[in-house]
Amino acid sequence: MQVTLEIPDDLAGELGATAGELSRLALEALALEEYKANHLTEAQLIRLLGFSTRYELDGFFKEHDVWADYTIADLHRELRDLETLGL
Repeated sequence: MQVTLEIPDDLAGELGATAGELSRLALEALALEEYKANHLTEAQLIRLLGFSTRYELDGFFKEHDVWADYTIADLHRELRDLETLGL
């Protein structure tokens, strides 16, 4: 599917990006919001953004201040698992 956005020329100039860059920025913004809304998985996000590795996705998240949803309960569960393993 192809989506077209109309941006007035004067505002497009203010955004300081080329048409290709604006297209990419719009795609990234949409993808990120849909991921945050749990409408896309990480695998789908990798595919949508054209990344070839999970490492690229991690870099994308870091650039956009998106951090793993890691709770104190997750930490306690992992500590119990380590204790079970004798570590």
